[in-house]
Amino acid sequence: MSPVIASARFSVLDRSRTREGHSGPEALRDTVRLARELEELGYHRFWVSEHHGVPGVAGSAPTVLAAAVAAATRTIRVGTGGVMLPNHQPLVVAEQFGVLESLFPGRVDMGLGRSVGFTDGVRKALGRGKDDAEDFGAQIDELLGWFRGTSPTGVHARPAEGLAVPPFVLAMGEGATIAARAGLPMVIGDLRGRDRIRRGIDRYREHFRPSVWASEPYVVISGTVAVADTPEEARRLLIPEAWSMAHSRTRGTFPPLPPAERVESFTMTARERDLYESGLGGHIAGTEEQVAGELERVLKETDAQEVLVTTSTHDRTALLDSYRRLAALTGLAGPTDPADTGDDGAARR
Repeated sequence: MSPVIASARFSVLDRSRTREGHSGPEALRDTVRLARELEELGYHRFWVSEHHGVPGVAGSAPTVLAAAVAAATRTIRVGTGGVMLPNHQPLVVAEQFGVLESLFPGRVDMGLGRSVGFTDGVRKALGRGKDDAEDFGAQIDELLGWFRGTSPTGVHARPAEGLAVPPFVLAMGEGATIAARAGLPMVIGDLRGRDRIRRGIDRYREHFRPSVWASEPYVVISGTVAVADTPEEARRLLIPEAWSMAHSRTRGTFPPLPPAERVESFTMTARERDLYESGLGGHIAGTEEQVAGELERVLKETDAQEVLVTTSTHDRTALLDSYRRLAALTGLAGPTDPADTGDDGAARR
């Protein structure tokens, strides 16, 4: 095995994608089940996402779902990828993560994003506007202040105050600079935009300021990874999500994921076909040998410490097989004892 791959951590973000023929509640239970399976395979952390009013995504309350995942597992780190901070009051977010950390000490991550609702209707329902994302840096400062007990309001966040829940910034565009100035670990994707990722990482490392949360830059690269017996089988894992993205770009909504064989029978417009084919390209997908080579390449290019895999597909059996193959080729060794982790945020990252 490549020493570059052996030195990296591998983690998973599951978006609780709904599938044709399956309900939203089933998607949430699939997420919890997958977390248990990935813990046994040795993945470092398991994150869940936040989406509102999206037909194809069941995960709308990430801290609630993270609690269910943490309760169903023993050792894997659990967190959010992420809580969209502009949608929430920082005090409430601090309280939620304080409760999570109190219930599952030493296992909770706080991944934070700057997106607001997907549509005007969702933003209106949330009581938010597009401009709320512009205050992301200040919102992070306020949130972290609740954990440190430095709020000028005189109010104290219970039970968050005094706890060290490792924060991560999901960096898109300006997010890299915000993460650097706050001295926080950064998550950046997707893997199809390698030049954009490298520019973001370079900007992050150039402007990084050490903090109580991280003494040096910590980079997590995220994106789709699909491993199968043949390149064709790996490509089939990508088909449902590629079609869903093309559908959203042309019709305005994310549909539940259809089976790959059904997508292959669709008649598409020229624009749909272009978007669909584009959605299939640029990912890390193929046999074990092909994926290992591409992982080594991207890790060398980015010098990232961790890979966060974000693969979604209709066939959950094939998805789990892909994760098993990835665990084998990266040398994951199964769960570790929580006692092996440190007490501070940096050690537990």
